[in-house]
Amino acid sequence: MAETLALDTRDGIATVTLTEKTMRPQFFRDVEQTFGALADDDTLRAVVVRSEANAFTYGLDLGAAFSEMGELFRGGGAADRMKLVRTIKRLQAAFNAVESCPVPVIAAVHGWCIGGGVDLISACDIRLAAADAVFSVRETKIAIVADLGSLQRLPPIIGDGATRELAFTGKDIDAERAKRIGLVNDVLDDRDAAWSAAESMASEIADNPPLTVRGVKQVLDYGADKSIADGLDYVAAWNAAFLASEDLGEAVTAFTARRKPNFKGR
Repeated sequence: MAETLALDTRDGIATVTLTEKTMRPQFFRDVEQTFGALADDDTLRAVVVRSEANAFTYGLDLGAAFSEMGELFRGGGAADRMKLVRTIKRLQAAFNAVESCPVPVIAAVHGWCIGGGVDLISACDIRLAAADAVFSVRETKIAIVADLGSLQRLPPIIGDGATRELAFTGKDIDAERAKRIGLVNDVLDDRDAAWSAAESMASEIADNPPLTVRGVKQVLDYGADKSIADGLDYVAAWNAAFLASEDLGEAVTAFTARRKPNFKGR
């Protein structure tokens, strides 16, 4: 059982709920372990990430971090610097596990989403926000270069200029600005509406043939840093290998019979 997360899985949809308002070191271990387990679940079709705290997250718990790892942030020789590199890499692994989840991950954000919160949601596929959501790449204001993924993942999502603005200034932006720059797909009235919209979207995804959805994510991820030609070659090879499936036959049969298909991931 994770200390800082709650996990509920039903009908192929996993809901990962943050249970604390900040990210202490244990949080990163919990995220990596939870998403590692989800990645091995062949029945999984979609994931929703949300928070039951009064905000999505205020980011890294500096007090807990310095209590557990404080000596690494002070001076020292090369061995200490290498130890800090390894520590940062371990923290990065948590959100890498979110990004590499083989099924779509939807973040439902309410209230403050600061620092590590932006790192987390930028590793998700889709982001929804409550109207009260506020986003901030805040690390610059506390003398830290954001190092858990925001600076790498945000440019393809919101563009280079918007990323630099947020990272250089550490400013707060509201949900409407976040939508305008493409950080979130939609803005809902409140937390419950954002949760409901995320669940509805996850159900809509889960209704599609699961191997195909996984294939779409795999093709999109592969093509993110490749040329169009490379991406087209990859999807051609993917479909040549996996297009023929029981689900494809079910799709054709259901269309002909004018009924809802029952996809089984085979």
